[in-house]
Amino acid sequence: MRPESKVRVLIVDDSVIVRKVLSDILSLHPSTEVAGTAANGDLALAKLDQLKPDVITLDVEMPGRNGLETLAEIRKRYPKLPVIMFSTLTERGGKATLDALALGATDYATKPSSGEGLPSAAEQIRRELVPKILGLRPAPPMPTPAAICAPFPNRPSVRRRIDILAIGTSTGGPNALQEVIPRLPANFPVPIVLVQHMPPIFTKLLADRLNAASPLEVREGSAGDLLAPGKVWVAPGGKHMTVARREGKPVIELNQNAPENSCRPAVDVLFRSVARTYGPNTLAVVMTGMGCDGAAGATEIRKAGGEIFAQDEASSVVWGMPGTIVAAGIADRVCPLSGLAHEIVRRVATRQSVSALP
Repeated sequence: MRPESKVRVLIVDDSVIVRKVLSDILSLHPSTEVAGTAANGDLALAKLDQLKPDVITLDVEMPGRNGLETLAEIRKRYPKLPVIMFSTLTERGGKATLDALALGATDYATKPSSGEGLPSAAEQIRRELVPKILGLRPAPPMPTPAAICAPFPNRPSVRRRIDILAIGTSTGGPNALQEVIPRLPANFPVPIVLVQHMPPIFTKLLADRLNAASPLEVREGSAGDLLAPGKVWVAPGGKHMTVARREGKPVIELNQNAPENSCRPAVDVLFRSVARTYGPNTLAVVMTGMGCDGAAGATEIRKAGGEIFAQDEASSVVWGMPGTIVAAGIADRVCPLSGLAHEIVRRVATRQSVSALP
């Protein structure tokens, strides 16, 4: 896929209406074009070699070869071809979407509900799906970490005790979290709070899936939850999650304030609250994701004396969020996904060291 070219999209959906709406929207957008359409998985697979799309939008539920089966075959033939699952905002759709991400889907978007009129449905697609398609174009090269990680003005000269781990992620995040959270030990000594950009239902399913795979207890955040070591709270879809102290105890708070960076939950909202509540005793990790959510909040954490880790470009599905952190020069460490859990455990275990920062 060439950055200067239009993004060629293959639309795979058994609904004639969905194919028509998607085709109209993508044909009118100046940066996208329709490479072709397919009413089922078999037709899509038959057309791949001829059409050579840059991105595929793939319906989850289709007669015959369903979206998951089609995705598995696409991954055999084209391991790196971006595939965006197009699924319903239901528990069944959420489970299927998480299964698809585990099989190698690049991202997902939720289908408009059947009760919505065409104008409303089209607007939702323009708002949610089109940016994800465009975000999968190759990004322009960024300076290497070595060239831009200049000392942060407020960088502390000693390691401070870490009292909380805060994580922010988006595109590619569910699989990345599956690589990190289950590798943290059952006796992990601090609480973990995280934002994964996902709608309601999906975040609960993600928390349940992480909980089943991890020695830690993982749950969707609820207002008033008392933070405790060795437990993980996932921000619920549709709500911002923050931390605060009530009667001296750290608790979860939720709100439905306006989205930030077009997101609710937003990483920036969580990170700012962590900076206020835990100050220099914070370790924040920014992982794969589109856009720049988390950059402003991470800056506040750094100003408060906390530390920031970023996932590296090579292991990120999209290096937007962590790349912004690195470009700002506020990353203490830039780590491949395979090494993140180890680095987190190593740093948090250094509970009260006076050694200089590397």
